[in-house]
Amino acid sequence: YELFDSLEFDGGYVEYNLSHGLEIKVKSTKQGIKFIKLRWNETIKNDIKVLGDAWERGYGDLEWKAPDPERNMPWYMAFSNGSDSCLDYTGRLTQCFGVGVQPNALALWKQDSNGIELCLDVRNGCLPTTLGNRVLYCATVYFEDYRNISAFEALEHFCDIMSPSPVLADHVVYGSNNWYYAYGNSSHDDIISDSRFVANMCNGNVNIPYMVIDDGWQPNSCDAPWDRGNDGFPDMASLAEEMKRLGVRPGIWVRYLINGQNNEPRKVDTFPEYWYSERNDKTLDPSHPEVLEYVAETTKRLTLWGYELIKHDFSTFDIFGIWGFQTKDHMAKGNWGFYDKTKTTAEIIKNLYKTIKNAAGNTVIIGCNAMGHLCAGLHEFNRTGDDTSGFDWGRTKKMGVNTLAFRLCQNNRFFGADADCAGITEHIDWNKNRQWLKALSRSGSCLFVSCKPNILDANQSAELKDAFLFGSKQTDRLIPLDWMESKTPEKYLLNGELIKFEW
Repeated sequence: YELFDSLEFDGGYVEYNLSHGLEIKVKSTKQGIKFIKLRWNETIKNDIKVLGDAWERGYGDLEWKAPDPERNMPWYMAFSNGSDSCLDYTGRLTQCFGVGVQPNALALWKQDSNGIELCLDVRNGCLPTTLGNRVLYCATVYFEDYRNISAFEALEHFCDIMSPSPVLADHVVYGSNNWYYAYGNSSHDDIISDSRFVANMCNGNVNIPYMVIDDGWQPNSCDAPWDRGNDGFPDMASLAEEMKRLGVRPGIWVRYLINGQNNEPRKVDTFPEYWYSERNDKTLDPSHPEVLEYVAETTKRLTLWGYELIKHDFSTFDIFGIWGFQTKDHMAKGNWGFYDKTKTTAEIIKNLYKTIKNAAGNTVIIGCNAMGHLCAGLHEFNRTGDDTSGFDWGRTKKMGVNTLAFRLCQNNRFFGADADCAGITEHIDWNKNRQWLKALSRSGSCLFVSCKPNILDANQSAELKDAFLFGSKQTDRLIPLDWMESKTPEKYLLNGELIKFEW
């Protein structure tokens, strides 16, 4: 790749280093910076399919598509000929383009018939970032060609390159989450009942299962404060202790950056006004040191109560005000910036993730609505897709099956990939959930189940127990085959054996 060592402009420069990948740095003393664009001119063949990633979770929209010059692809993209459904990979070529994890820029790729383009968003929200005399490391760019292997295996190798040092849990994480049958309607006694059920289902397994308390334990639904439970959860610390005695690891859900959602008033009246975002006066600005102290204090409180897993949610939405699927290009819209104008958005988000993990210590962290490329190497797990369902199988198929297939290449390379729960209720056909349980428990990724009490017959209970057993080991290998033809693949290799699901 022929490049100048640096490109100078008035008051600064962009510097390139090709020692390992293409390392990009920028200095700008006279003006703030917003974007860096790089282009490589090369004829792109039409007989390929193209895959891109997503800003945060997938929303059933991850797919291989024909080349499209209007398509914007966050973080990385891949070109591949042929099809993984054909197990003879002779002549296959997959080309991968991406940035290493934990960049200080939000990276967006495009391709057209004449080449590819990378746009590095180094803004502060929607405003230029003021660097002063600081030299900003932006990102490291990687290009790799993979021949005579499947596109899936190529993406696995490329994820290893982009993320050389993932932070993984020292034990297999699996278990239950109460959301997809309770949907916030829960209590201390309900969680104890769930804990007994999960402990019984997993009795004899090597790894102790988790029981994760989702939204609904705190005084206000999906809202602050996080310093106590509601009337149904009078003592969160004693609940965690009782759960441990029953044979489960306690987990808990939290939303750090909210104080009054939608049109509701603020729930906490002690936060200073300067804690709030310029974009929205109900969300906290994670660039402010005192907000980060509050996040750390909240995290430490949850761990001191005895919770061994923290699932934090909504951070990307609370920062930007949109979901990842609501933009075709960049996340930040409007005319707002952060309290700290000297850092890029990516730096600020990474500092939030680091604050959570540093305060959590050995407690396992699952990001939900987190940016995978920024939390890789910081969080043990990340929710890779939007919510599945305990009511609508079509939603589970769209969100769960899609993200399991298309982001399984990231599993244990970026983090443990969490494709979300099997919602077991009377509303979902057991024949569908049986298959979803098999896919999750045999994928090598984490298995979480949300099972309504007292609805399983003896045969279904036995099948669920088997799924928990496989999920407690996670030694299997599942590879999608028809993912280049379908957004919800049905054909897979399970430990080398061809299997087919009927979603």
